[in-house]
Order: sequence, then structure tokens, then C-alpha cells
Amino acid sequence: MSVQFTHQVTSPGPAQGMTFTGRRRIGETAGTGDLPLIIAVHGGGFTSAYFDVPGYSLLDRAAALEVPIIAVDRPGYGGSSPAAAGEPVLLANAAALDHLIAELWAANGAGAAGVFVVGHSIGAAISLAVAARKPEWPLLGLALSGCLLREPASFADRWAALPGATLRSPDEDKATRMFGPKWTYRADMPEASYFANVAVLKAELVEISSAWHDLFRTLAPEISVPVHLRQGEFEKLWITDDAQVAEFAAALTASPWIDAEVFRSAGHAIDYHRVGAAFQLQQLSFALTCAARRFAERGAATTEKEVR
Repeated sequence: MSVQFTHQVTSPGPAQGMTFTGRRRIGETAGTGDLPLIIAVHGGGFTSAYFDVPGYSLLDRAAALEVPIIAVDRPGYGGSSPAAAGEPVLLANAAALDHLIAELWAANGAGAAGVFVVGHSIGAAISLAVAARKPEWPLLGLALSGCLLREPASFADRWAALPGATLRSPDEDKATRMFGPKWTYRADMPEASYFANVAVLKAELVEISSAWHDLFRTLAPEISVPVHLRQGEFEKLWITDDAQVAEFAAALTASPWIDAEVFRSAGHAIDYHRVGAAFQLQQLSFALTCAARRFAERGAATTEKEVR
């Protein structure tokens, strides 16, 4: 079972003084040296609970493999402080999370190979922005879903025209955007996911719809870690096909390893579909491989130094 936590950032930096909440499962076997510490970053209109829905929990699946995992509430969600005002939302989130992860790594990373970041939807865009900052903590790789290059042209104007700073759709309406056809999910869904739903910050919806494509083109060449990308076949928030996925992957010119494809039989929230377990195991497999490779590289470097 996950443990909810609160963390106040105390070290100097962009998130100093901010409070963050989230959920974590940190076991006692992270000191083997070849396991990652996973940090999970949710999308818009969810909290860290997105990754902890009973029966569909990435936290539970990681814990079964003895992989330590922390799902954070992004700025402005759950009990987390809002991001800095007056700055682009995605980049302000990235700066704050970069700082937060540095402290989470210092407190929870003993013996782990490094940090692996899982990002969903807007959280995937923010995770890319975090990686592009070249963080001082050891980033092993990224697993992204629910984020490509282009949304339907009408989305930016639609979001901007809605009143208020936050938007909350009825759960049933939201489900029509999160899920594929009825045969792609079990009888307990979509209702089982509703407890993770919250209002979405309108500013980030507008920014992801109007500015993400250009920002991605700036960020992509700076990503120098392996990237795992999956996009649901029945995605309704992004224009999705094999060509779009290939274009996204091709822009990651500095990444040493890219595994990108359309994920069949799922909608936007892949985790909550019948194929969710397979999807999460792919992400965890990728994370474990990145960690083992980093451990092996360190061992080889140590051996070479000893030989010299």
C-alpha cells in the first residue's frame, strides 16, 4: 500500500519554500545498485493518485518488482504549492520539479542507480522539459505517454474561451476523452478511476495546445537519455498515428535509445485499459534496463581505472 507524504523544499533554488505532496512506495531493497528510483509525474486534471488506482497501480506494480517509486503532485495539484506566477506553465513546472527531485533523490536514492521519470500527458511534456534542463541528479531515462506533437486545431481556442482558472468536467464526460471503445477496458472502469480526478488548470491546457509544438522543437535536441514513448491507439486529445510517433522520436536526436510506438487497444489513459498491465510492465522493464546499463557502465569504468 502506498504512503502519502508531504515534502517542503528547503535548499536554494526555484522551488525553495514550496510544499509538495504525493504517494510513495519505498522498500528496503533499493540498495542493490542496479535499480532505479522512479518518479511519476501525472497529467492535467489528475493528482498522483492517477498512478495508484487499485488494480491499475503503477506503484503496486513497481513495488512487486522491489523498485522504489514516488508519484508527486505537480504544482497546483493535490496539496502542492502553485508554480511561479508570470512564467510559462510547463517550464515553471519543470524548474520546480527538477529542484524537488534533487531533494527526493538525496533523501531516497541511496544505493539506487539513478532516477527514472515516468510522465503522462501534460506530465510527459513537463518531464521532457525537466530532462532538457540537464539536471544535476542522475537521470537514467524517461517513459512518456499521452503526449505527441499536435492537438486538433480547435483545442486552444476552446480551452481559452472557457471561464475560470480551473476546469472540471463531469467524470462521465472526462471518461469519453480518457478511454478507448468499451471493449478496451474492464467492467470496473471508468468508474474506478474517478477518485483520481480533479479540476485541471486552464493555463496549462491553453499552453499545451498553443505553444507545445514549438517548445518541443527547442527541448527535443537537449534530451540525452533513453526515451520510451507510447501513445494510445484510440487517443482523442492528440493527433495520433505511426507517422506522428515517428516524427516525435526523430526529433530526439541526442537520445541514445528510443523505443516509440502506438500502443494498440487503449485510449489516452493507457494505464486504465485491459492492456494497462502490459503497458506498465514495458515502462518498468525499460526503467530497469536503463538502471542496469548505468550500473554496468560504472562497474566497467571502475574496472578500467583499477587496471590502469
